[in-house]
Amino acid sequence: MKLTRHNARRAGLMMSSALCMAAMAGAANAAEAAAADTADGSATVSELVVSMAKTTRSAVSLETVEIQKILPGVSPLKAIQALPGVMLQTADPWGNNEQNEFLFVHGFSTQQLGYTLDGVPLGDQQYGNYNGLSPSRAITSENVARVVLSSGAGDLGTASTSNLGGAIDTFSSDPQAERSGRIQQTFGSYDTHRTFLRLDTGVFGDGNSAYVSGLNQDQRAWDFNGHQRGYQFNGKFIHEGEAGKLTVFLDYNDKVEPNEDSIVHVAGEKSAPYTRPFLYPNLAAALAYLGANGAPPASAGSNFSNYHSAAQRTDQIGYVKYEAKLSDTMTWSNQAYFHHDEGRGIVAGPINQAGLPALFAVYYPGQDLKTVFGGTGYAVRTTEYLINRGGLISTFNWTLGDHRIEAGAWFEQNNSSTQRAWYPFAEANHDLTPYDIPVNKNFAQYASQIHNNVFQYHLQDQWRIRPDLLLQAGFKGSLQYAQGKVPIQQKNLATNTNPTLLPTGEIDTKEYFLPQVGAVWDATEHEQVFFNIQKNLRQFVTYGAGGLSPWSLGSQAAFDLFKKTANPETSWTYEAGLRTKRALELGPITGVEGQLSAYHVDFSDRLLQISSTPVIGSLVAGAAILANVGAVKTDGVDLAATLHFGPHFAFYDALSYNRSIYQDNYVTGASSTVVHTAGKSVPASPDWLNKFVLSTSWGAFNGQLTGDYVGKRYATYTNDLSVKATFLIGLEGSYDFDLATGGPLKTAKVSLNVTNLADEKGVSSLVVGAASGAYNTYPIPPRQVFVTLSGSF
Repeated sequence: MKLTRHNARRAGLMMSSALCMAAMAGAANAAEAAAADTADGSATVSELVVSMAKTTRSAVSLETVEIQKILPGVSPLKAIQALPGVMLQTADPWGNNEQNEFLFVHGFSTQQLGYTLDGVPLGDQQYGNYNGLSPSRAITSENVARVVLSSGAGDLGTASTSNLGGAIDTFSSDPQAERSGRIQQTFGSYDTHRTFLRLDTGVFGDGNSAYVSGLNQDQRAWDFNGHQRGYQFNGKFIHEGEAGKLTVFLDYNDKVEPNEDSIVHVAGEKSAPYTRPFLYPNLAAALAYLGANGAPPASAGSNFSNYHSAAQRTDQIGYVKYEAKLSDTMTWSNQAYFHHDEGRGIVAGPINQAGLPALFAVYYPGQDLKTVFGGTGYAVRTTEYLINRGGLISTFNWTLGDHRIEAGAWFEQNNSSTQRAWYPFAEANHDLTPYDIPVNKNFAQYASQIHNNVFQYHLQDQWRIRPDLLLQAGFKGSLQYAQGKVPIQQKNLATNTNPTLLPTGEIDTKEYFLPQVGAVWDATEHEQVFFNIQKNLRQFVTYGAGGLSPWSLGSQAAFDLFKKTANPETSWTYEAGLRTKRALELGPITGVEGQLSAYHVDFSDRLLQISSTPVIGSLVAGAAILANVGAVKTDGVDLAATLHFGPHFAFYDALSYNRSIYQDNYVTGASSTVVHTAGKSVPASPDWLNKFVLSTSWGAFNGQLTGDYVGKRYATYTNDLSVKATFLIGLEGSYDFDLATGGPLKTAKVSLNVTNLADEKGVSSLVVGAASGAYNTYPIPPRQVFVTLSGSF
């Protein structure tokens, strides 16, 4: 049998389903610890969001119980959508599809934030892989212990080169103290099945414990016939002794995400499709869709359909960490990690659209292009990725009287490569699907390689000035040494006076002093006041074929000009706030906990890719350039609180206001056109967000109703176009069965989740790429229903 990706995944599904059946026959999944019992035997409502006490910055945590309530198996990034100041939009309910995942925190976008797993850097989450992977690829959702959002400024020791506007830290759960197992099976809309199995050894030997887990998931896309599928394995081992703690974590993930294309919108449009699905697997319809020369219908315009597209990703990531107890006052933690990724983005599309005929004619002059690519009118384009990176993180802590001194360093070496290649699409290739790896390459359009070394260090002191007052001060340094090579350059016509050639060369950026100061004051027994001031830096992107990367510029001259004139993006963040947690006797309200924070950000040296002006064109032959185009000032307030109404009801609400304004105009194009962005709002980031969760708990039953309001969003840099506000409602309910009667089953649980309960339509992810007149969108997924059976043994 030919072992394609499809067959491999089918085998993985059969394996995991068999494990599921076997385990369900003799056991079931361990339910999460129940909430504290009240006098009448019923459970109290759990706290949705935990404010990180004793921190000098705004930091909130979402624990595993609440993460899995949102939707069992949900991505850690999708889960934090409930946190204040966060807007995360995806076109699937799990948050797994990275192509249409867009995240904003306090006006900063996805690639301007930092991400870690147990301290290990996960890169900047760019869809084009080059320095990391998504949290959902790094760890199975059910193994996440908590996710911590530091909105505005992450810890000085956060291992990230993109931590400009905050950090999102995911933490894995530890092995259970007792030998046990968990199994979880989800079924639902669009042929969803998700199987999770975890086995814990319990404590054995002299302080050892471990677990292994397996996952298989498959869900058909709601608007086209593609299946988001894959499998994942996690393992964690801990040894705790008097001298210290050893932790080993391993993750293997292999998945395919068929993608829908974004919908193109233009000013004055009469209508635009709500979705833009691909045509697979209806090959007959796909062949009839194209003209004789491989062109899509002119009536479709930019919103034509491809035959299929997908993201294929295979990752292995792991770490070894030892936390040594040098004395009662000194600890030294050392962590080594690795990450290997092989992946590709695949698009099977018409050969006669955009500038493809001119490109293909360079490689096949005078030939019939339809014949060259297999006779169907389609060709397969891949963007192929390879990442090999590893690093070391070392942190020393010393408690010296009223001082807690911390010093740390992080080093990473990353070798990444990107290749664009074209393959034939022949009608005889019946196995050429979104799940297969193309073969018999026609030609490689380009290939780039980037070798990158990063070194960061930090030093800080937490000084307990008095029992109720803590002062923290410190700094970090960030150094990056990146060198790019281009083994394969794109061919160009001899008459082309402005050839597109990826540049080569090295860029070293060094920022030795990024300061931070903050304080926490226990104003009362129940309230804390905090403030924090911090400078952050985003190092240049080291992606060789796209994004805001110097190595994606279209000429060597543009690269050399950038190297001489551009600065990394930086920000100064000022924040202050109040935390509270207290019992109340205010009518039906019996308790409250929450956090109020206000912030101001000065964001400098914003980078944008623009068309060159005549002055610049005399230097770089008219190629597009990457340039600093000014500053952004941001002001905002977050208020998140949970009100308790006795033991059975609680209401959580997070209200956020953010105003991020461009401070400068910029010049672009051959006619030196001034783009009037000064005074305009940062697009795609709404001014207003509001999230609520109404929770109830009655013994074994738990339920919650959620709401997510996203305000109006501008869709261009000049704010001439916008998309309407949206409001989505979700519903969750679960029931725990206590089966501890001496049999093999300990607990069992059934959960129901309904996303987009009112079946609202509108814009989910918004893609901004133009100063005015145009933008792209992805739609809101429709109502979907999921049922999860879980248990423990």
